[in-house]
Amino acid sequence: MSGYSGFNTLFYKEVLRFWKVSFQTVLAPVITALLYLTIFGHALRDHVQVYPGVQYTSFLVPGLVMMSVLQNAFANSSSSLIQSKITGNLVFVLLPPLAPWEMYGAYVLASVVRGLAVGCGVFVVTIWFIPLNFAAPLYIVGFAVLGSAILGTLGLIAGIWAEKFDQLAAFQNFLIMPLTFLSGVFYSTHTLPPVWREVSRLNPFFYMIDGFRFGFFGIADIDPLASLAIVGGFFVVLAVIAMRMLASGYKLRH
Repeated sequence: MSGYSGFNTLFYKEVLRFWKVSFQTVLAPVITALLYLTIFGHALRDHVQVYPGVQYTSFLVPGLVMMSVLQNAFANSSSSLIQSKITGNLVFVLLPPLAPWEMYGAYVLASVVRGLAVGCGVFVVTIWFIPLNFAAPLYIVGFAVLGSAILGTLGLIAGIWAEKFDQLAAFQNFLIMPLTFLSGVFYSTHTLPPVWREVSRLNPFFYMIDGFRFGFFGIADIDPLASLAIVGGFFVVLAVIAMRMLASGYKLRH
């Protein structure tokens, strides 16, 4: 493989891998998000108002969209790598002269595609019931792409580190899921006691959700430019870590 052919081939393979089972990888997460919206929206829409003039169900939709984007971007790269390790076909990715950036780019870009596909699915389905405005569309796109790239990178790191499905499940259940659910998907951090509000600021996922939601309402818990800078910095750090792991062959070449 020369030039960009290696990157293109691996990227195509990763997109095809999840798209061939899109009923499970795309449709199922959309239905899950709809269930969250139905349950939480019905139970709390008459009792909670987070932003002035914004219904709770409207507040909830961007959080659910972004949560779906993040979780599925992580699932794509992490499941692909661990599956390749266990079945032994990772060797077919390692044998060709692929540069570390090609491997990284293909896995992460495919994760971005899956994350955005699920996010668009959730948005299209919910918009029929809860119309939303677009106060700052560029922030919506920017945070969605950056967020899915970050979680795709995290999934890559987790897939490289894990040696069996149990370890990957622990990474997802004890790190990704808590950080996602405690990032302000279902609430604004302004409603929390001061101590927990400050603790929430330590969660990088909070800035992704808050900045993404700003794109719809023009209102955020913190300055969206600050969120964008933090999210961008977090992405750079994770990308460097993942690239170094790929370049060194850590837990890939035994």
